Amino acid sequence: MRIISYFLVLLLLTACSTQYPNKNITGEIFPTVVGQTLEKKSFTIPSDFTDDVTLLLIGYVQNSQFDIDRWLIALDVTDTQVKVYEVPTIQGLFPQMFSTFIDNGMRSGIPKPLWQGVVTIYDDGEQVQAFTGNENISNARVVLLNNKGEILYFYDQGFAVDALNEIRGVLSNQPLSK
Repeated sequence: MRIISYFLVLLLLTACSTQYPNKNITGEIFPTVVGQTLEKKSFTIPSDFTDDVTLLLIGYVQNSQFDIDRWLIALDVTDTQVKVYEVPTIQGLFPQMFSTFIDNGMRSGIPKPLWQGVVTIYDDGEQVQAFTGNENISNARVVLLNNKGEILYFYDQGFAVDALNEIRGVLSNQPLSK
């Protein structure tokens, strides 16, 4: 019975998705959206980011976690100095109805000290997906923002060492505030 329940929830979560073409959003301003950390703290993106630069790893489906994990490991191994947020972004009415179930599932798989770095977007999920595009939906959307919300770098082709090096190059050219 439990397997049938999970299957029905999964079906409902994927049935109401709108397709948006991918596009390069480098140089644009990230839209103002509201989410909630796994600690249940409301979070407004991008205005709540106070660092000079912030990296968002946006995932639209559970399978995006594989790509996000590769990015997180690579950023750690290369000692890339940037504040990183995982941003699960889900569109549609049904995911909103099951948000507690989804968030509890994420909490069970993510160590508690990392919960403040996971910001889930439900209400504005469609806005974010329309902004970045959601083709190849399992690929993470990698968005490097400055503290004004301007997108300094965008990548949506799945993890690649060249893309990691491009991010590191952009970061090395950023003036740091004192």
